[in-house]
Amino acid sequence: MIKKEEILELLESNAKLTVEEIAIMLNADTETVREEIRNMEGNKTILKYMTLINWEKAGEEKVDAMIEVRITPQRDTGYDTVAERIYRFPEVRSVRLMSGTYDLAVFVEGKTMKQVANFVSTKLATIEGVVSTTSHFVLKTYKQDGVIIDDEEEDRRLVISP
Repeated sequence: MIKKEEILELLESNAKLTVEEIAIMLNADTETVREEIRNMEGNKTILKYMTLINWEKAGEEKVDAMIEVRITPQRDTGYDTVAERIYRFPEVRSVRLMSGTYDLAVFVEGKTMKQVANFVSTKLATIEGVVSTTSHFVLKTYKQDGVIIDDEEEDRRLVISP
């Protein structure tokens, strides 16, 4: 019997794996694996298959920012209503409810700093329930989703001479 977690871990590390490859890796029947994946897609355990792109190497300029958002929770829905309004914007890549000094961490992507700043001032800050925002622009990404971005596979061993 195959475990769902094993399939999920394999797909999370490499979304390009075929059903046949996963079946071989898990020593399982191909149809069983296919059906399990289909079920997990159906019940939204698997939400999306993704590709991580180094846009800088692709020659594209992008600006990423993390916006700290303090909000007033809404009656009956708490933070959910405001969070939903925020995550519906196409500029927003991720929204997370946080503990600590702010409520939501909103990760935004734009073509320029001005575009991101305009989004914050005209769309995000004007939402009812948003008390304040603090913007942090990403200067450089070293690692994302478990992948080292600019890992030059160099030999880091010390040279020993006779």
